[in-house]
Amino acid sequence: MAITKEAIVEKIEVVSGWNVQVATDTVIKEDDVEISRSRHRHILVPFSSSKDSDGKWTHTDTDISGEASEVQAVANAVWTDTVKTNYKTFVESQTV
Repeated sequence: MAITKEAIVEKIEVVSGWNVQVATDTVIKEDDVEISRSRHRHILVPFSSSKDSDGKWTHTDTDISGEASEVQAVANAVWTDTVKTNYKTFVESQTV
């Protein structure tokens, strides 16, 4: 009786030009027969951004090294310099 666990990237979508939405299924099998499946979703953006007390913005690149290779490929293709600039502009315009 062999029980295995596998993570499968089922869907990658790009929304708003910079959001990379990832749906990953975790599949549990017993003797190659699926007995359980659950889905986890997460969203990646080009930067984590913060504003200090002086009003200066800091944008830190998102580390995608732990993502599946196909997710990295999509993020690297989508996050062009223009998209990154647009994302920074968007984030900075959202603060009240």
